[in-house]
Amino acid sequence: MRDTLRAGLAHSFRYRVPADKTVPALYPEAPEFQVMPRVFATGFLVGLVEWTCIQAVNPHLDGPREQTVGTRVDVTHVAPTPPGKDVTVEVELTAVDGRRLTFRVKARDDAAVICEGTHERFVIDAEKFNARLAPRLGTG
Repeated sequence: MRDTLRAGLAHSFRYRVPADKTVPALYPEAPEFQVMPRVFATGFLVGLVEWTCIQAVNPHLDGPREQTVGTRVDVTHVAPTPPGKDVTVEVELTAVDGRRLTFRVKARDDAAVICEGTHERFVIDAEKFNARLAPRLGTG
């Protein structure tokens, strides 16, 4: 980790919601999801929040060896966003505690704030992480 990775770091990312990121697309094999509204799925919104946090910190890591993994998500999803609309995610790194990174996150579309909360990530050494993962994959 570089010394530039510190609290106060902020980043935003704008994303146009495609039809394949709606609730029915989350688990296409699940009939329960197929009857749900065709709006931006919470599962994909969480992924978008993670993506934005990754973008925020990657320039401050010694990549590709250093990476981050998500470990905690605590967000609301309070308004629906239809496909074709833009969502802007704003993140701020609020704490760096060793390898633990804590973010305040917010997302909005053109009509409303759709998401607020916090997200936690840990800085990992990709080689060590993959070595620990290998036995679970049956490859090590």
